[in-house]
Amino acid sequence: MDFNEAKKRHEELVKILERYSYEYYVLDNPTVSDEEYDIKMVELENIENEFPELITRNSPTQRIIGQVLTGFSKITHKERMLSLADVFNIDELKEWDEKLCKNLNRKSVEYTVELKIDGLAMSLVYENGELQYCATRGDGLVGEDVTTNVLTIPSIPTHIDIKERVEIRGEIYMPKASFNALNKEKEANGEQLFANARNAAAGSIRNLDSNVARSRKLEGWWYYLQDAENYGIKTHSEALDFIRKLGFNVNPERRVCKNIDEVLAFVDEYTKKRNELDYDIDGIVLKVNDLSLYSEIGYTAKTPKWAVAYKFSPEEVITKLKDIIFTVGRTGKITPNAVLEPARVAGSVVQRATLHNEDFIIEKGLMIGDYVIIRKAGDIIPEVVRPLEERRDGTQIPFEMIHECPDCKQPLKRIEAMHFCLNPYCPSRKIESLIHFASKDAMDIEGMGEKVCEQFFNEHFIDSIEDIYTLSKYRENIINIEGWSYKSIDSLLEAIEKSKSNSLEKLLFGLGIKEVGSKMARSLAKFYGNIDALAAATFDDLIKLSDVGEVCANSIYNYFRDENNLKLLIRLKELGLNMNYLGNTQIDSSNYFYDKKVVLTGTLSSYGRKEATELLENLGAHVSGSVSKMTNIVIYGEEAGSKLDKANKLGVQTMNEEEFLSKLKGE
Repeated sequence: MDFNEAKKRHEELVKILERYSYEYYVLDNPTVSDEEYDIKMVELENIENEFPELITRNSPTQRIIGQVLTGFSKITHKERMLSLADVFNIDELKEWDEKLCKNLNRKSVEYTVELKIDGLAMSLVYENGELQYCATRGDGLVGEDVTTNVLTIPSIPTHIDIKERVEIRGEIYMPKASFNALNKEKEANGEQLFANARNAAAGSIRNLDSNVARSRKLEGWWYYLQDAENYGIKTHSEALDFIRKLGFNVNPERRVCKNIDEVLAFVDEYTKKRNELDYDIDGIVLKVNDLSLYSEIGYTAKTPKWAVAYKFSPEEVITKLKDIIFTVGRTGKITPNAVLEPARVAGSVVQRATLHNEDFIIEKGLMIGDYVIIRKAGDIIPEVVRPLEERRDGTQIPFEMIHECPDCKQPLKRIEAMHFCLNPYCPSRKIESLIHFASKDAMDIEGMGEKVCEQFFNEHFIDSIEDIYTLSKYRENIINIEGWSYKSIDSLLEAIEKSKSNSLEKLLFGLGIKEVGSKMARSLAKFYGNIDALAAATFDDLIKLSDVGEVCANSIYNYFRDENNLKLLIRLKELGLNMNYLGNTQIDSSNYFYDKKVVLTGTLSSYGRKEATELLENLGAHVSGSVSKMTNIVIYGEEAGSKLDKANKLGVQTMNEEEFLSKLKGE
């Protein structure tokens, strides 16, 4: 066979095998036997062995060949990948519909209603009929190129019958069967289990070894065609039919609803059915069906106004409270935690839940051995709701609060509702302090997470914060630990070195001064400018600051009077850490927001909440989370709620986004 004949046959085999995969994985209706499929695959492999120049990453043969990558490159989305606004109950869903109908001057709106898949958002881009790349959402503007891993999913077509550029968006997920099998395997190997299928799917797609993604048996649902109008499509439901005909897996559990009443019937139906599905869903998505209305309805900066996600109410499950154990935080706070019989709640296997403090357990009336109701607050944080006292059989054990630290065995002291270990040399406190210091909101040392901090502490590489900056002397010791390479060690050492140049507020927060959160650290750094000026401040100096109360002032003052803390700061200076505030210290006091107490509420289309807060603080404003008589301005955006109502009742000045932007410009 010459090259031209081989190329022609190669193209034929690729199309045939793509069709076979579509019939098997998407239609669930194979037209050929496994043997016939294998014969065609072997023929394709033989041609590629003889003519390797015909191999492309989209060839069916490449789905079964593992690759280990060195990292993921960045992809800039042509159009921003938006997330959806959430509503959390039926009343909010009705209000959203009423507002939309009012803005469109209609009695009702037709929706396409779909299941909200609990997976990893993904974009597939095709040109000349061939898959170019698969990218994660990332921050909406820039994602990661994960093509190699996504190609291990057999149901995703590598070729389509359209030559123009096509972008399809959807969700990669792990079926429940795959998730359960994966965790069963991990349990047998003594490995840590995945918390939920979404995390398992995301971890698989972002693993640098594509063999991992292949072994996890992932799947995808595809639910959005970018620029659908370009193909003569007029409704979202037509767009879904269109991409299904192209060969994509489109969830059949969807419906066109003529009005909100039909939507509510769908919501009720799938609230009951959600546990019967072989994949996790955490809500229902509504999209206006008529695509021509999208531009009229519009967008916020991060969400389309023509779609919304209804989130399910917390799912409640009964399980057994096997034990209550205690953990020690960086401040010495002792937290009791429930050890539960593993139970699946809202897509996750829950085995632990915080019980907060002694009073919480007593008020709930919990006993070890109780059957309890658990749920996830906002489908995220596991919580114990109450015990089922009617199921007690006499084997339950009353709860008793411990009186000494579970780690260092020193006596505990109760302060208000909490118990504390006051031993500064307690190993648990030290480890938690190291974790906090290296965390993103503190010194942001990439690669130094919880496991690494604990590992290095146990290996006696680091014992306190200053040891982080002399870690390089253990470089040859670290290489002997499983999972470490010279490249990963050097990346960590670079991150440690980089953190030395952080602005003062990062260091202040990282030091773990009691009562000093990230916002307070920023205020202190901005006001005093450097660590020496702050250390010299008296209690009376500190209490004069608007954000500092008596308890906080005492804590800061005492921190800088402790000889051990002063020695630490001297050592950190010697190691080259920056001790100065690097932000804007020259604030123009004539700007409108200077020294004003401001509250943000609702969704701003121009700025995210964090961006707006930093912008206002850089102008000298004091941004608060609650409205009071002391508030000067409440700035509100879309979906503003009770804070705006309270401001109006108190007579506090309110400002919409347009007015806010105008004031920023000095108008």
